[in-house]
Amino acid sequence: MDALVLSLVELGKMPEVWLGSHTVRSHGVKVARIHLQDWIILLLLIVIDVILNIIEPFHRFVGQGMMTDLTYPLKPNTVPVWTVPILAGILPLASFFVYYCYRKDIYDFHHAMLGLLFSLLITGVITDAIKDAVGRPRPNFFWRCFPDGNEQAFDPVSKNVICHGDAAVVKEGYKSFPSGHTSWSFAGLTYLAWYISGKLKVFDRRGHIAKLCVVLLPVLIATLVGISRVDDYWHHWTDVFAGALIGTTVAACCYLQSFPYPNDAEGWAPHAFFEMIAERKSQAAGRRANSIRKRGSTDVEAAFMPFDSEMETPASRSSQGTSLD
Repeated sequence: MDALVLSLVELGKMPEVWLGSHTVRSHGVKVARIHLQDWIILLLLIVIDVILNIIEPFHRFVGQGMMTDLTYPLKPNTVPVWTVPILAGILPLASFFVYYCYRKDIYDFHHAMLGLLFSLLITGVITDAIKDAVGRPRPNFFWRCFPDGNEQAFDPVSKNVICHGDAAVVKEGYKSFPSGHTSWSFAGLTYLAWYISGKLKVFDRRGHIAKLCVVLLPVLIATLVGISRVDDYWHHWTDVFAGALIGTTVAACCYLQSFPYPNDAEGWAPHAFFEMIAERKSQAAGRRANSIRKRGSTDVEAAFMPFDSEMETPASRSSQGTSLD
């Protein structure tokens, strides 16, 4: 086996021979234990994001003259909230699982999944923290504040708006910047685009532009989600732009933590996979060196065996005994 491994190393086929030998059943627990602290941090990020959604955001000053830009109609979401986790989370995870079923590489599946979850949760924490801190009114803030459209109220001293709409609806009205739909969509779908570009080897300089079209499809979906937020008057265009920037940046950082750049020769697999390959190479080379040393010592002993056996033959012993008699 060592000889086979070393010959494959010399031929440059080492990575392929190990594909399919590291599954969830054989190495899943081991890989998860190595990254146990990462999974704990993910749980902490979930708790932080829940808290950020519970607390009351900053209520930015809204004077009577400012209401002109905040009187857009309060429409239902074209892209409902429940569809965002499907697009940004379940769709990429399903893609990772399909590739795992094809390659049977737990290193790729685990690191892709871990990176995606970090991308989504880090983006969520950043987005919700900024939302609470900025407290920017949505374009449809007027109808949240005054559902009947008539009874407007402002503080006589501060001139700030006094809302009499539903408290939860008004609270959501102060969370315009940045767009959560957009940031989450770009965090998940841009991560998927990075992943696909590495697997398809888009930047292999062979001019297959069709591969690039496949990679850009998730980005297009995220872009359309962002545009829908402006069309529904839930966000200003700057909210969407900021959300896209946050999601794209975090996705790139999280992907490159585990995978090489897609234009790299080894961009099709995670760093951990090639670290495992290097370790196997080192172990195989060490075993071969020990085997050579053992064979070398055996050959030296064998070189002296004829002399020793000749001295110890029965004939020699009998001749020695005859001479003594």
